[in-house]
Amino acid sequence: MVEQAARSTSLDPTPSPPRRQPGVLETTLESFDWKAIHALSREDVLVIRVKQFVSDELCEILSRKAEDEIGYKSYLNVPSVRRIGMAFYETEGKADIIRTYFETARQNILAFRDACAPYCSPIDTLRCTLDEIWPAGANLQTLTGRKMFVGLSRMVRPGTTFLAHHDLFQEDAPGEPEANDLKAQFGANVYIKVPAEGGELLMWQKEIPTPVFDRMRNGEYGLDISVLGQPDLSVKPNRGDLLIFNSRKMHAVGPGKEINRLALACFVAYRGIHKPLTFWS
Repeated sequence: MVEQAARSTSLDPTPSPPRRQPGVLETTLESFDWKAIHALSREDVLVIRVKQFVSDELCEILSRKAEDEIGYKSYLNVPSVRRIGMAFYETEGKADIIRTYFETARQNILAFRDACAPYCSPIDTLRCTLDEIWPAGANLQTLTGRKMFVGLSRMVRPGTTFLAHHDLFQEDAPGEPEANDLKAQFGANVYIKVPAEGGELLMWQKEIPTPVFDRMRNGEYGLDISVLGQPDLSVKPNRGDLLIFNSRKMHAVGPGKEINRLALACFVAYRGIHKPLTFWS
């Protein structure tokens, strides 16, 4: 793993020296600032790790409530992965599913917020943090004039490999202006339960054009990680960590052992240093 600090930047960045192999920027909630996001947008780093973004106490409460009280359901289009809430990726352009997604967006946000009470939802903390550190602020993504859902909770069972894939908003919402003006797209995961062994975020520096990727995946949502060879980066999250990564790059999750891997997930859109960040799930 390569550890690399963000370069000193300004709001009007100037050219910088040639880059080293992108790696991980390690930070804490107190030192997390806009320069980290800018370094990610420039591909100076592939991953930002914010250590102990969520306390162990809250992680324990949330993991227990999620598994024992709320319960997970399978993705509509990826049965091997289970979630609470609904990902826009599941809609696949189908009008009835898109309608359900927007009709349930607000209630899903409120339901998870209630499950966290009396603590603050980690997703709400993430939303506020991004708004506070980014000069132009950050807000909930809209699509076709409607607010999107944010705060998906995902469960990956022991032995399950998350296939290698990329995430592109413009593919999930083709032809929509709000999905086609992104300069970069990031994934953000807050880990509330992690196995002692396995469950690493695996990343490859390469980007595969969508037509090529679609041929290679042969009807699956992603590729077996063996197809891509050794990952360029492997990051083992700890309970309570926040990882923000370049989701346009190929990425996967290695199989964990013994216990479920639980994480809260959303995407973050970057449209330029002078424009607000937006987030959705």
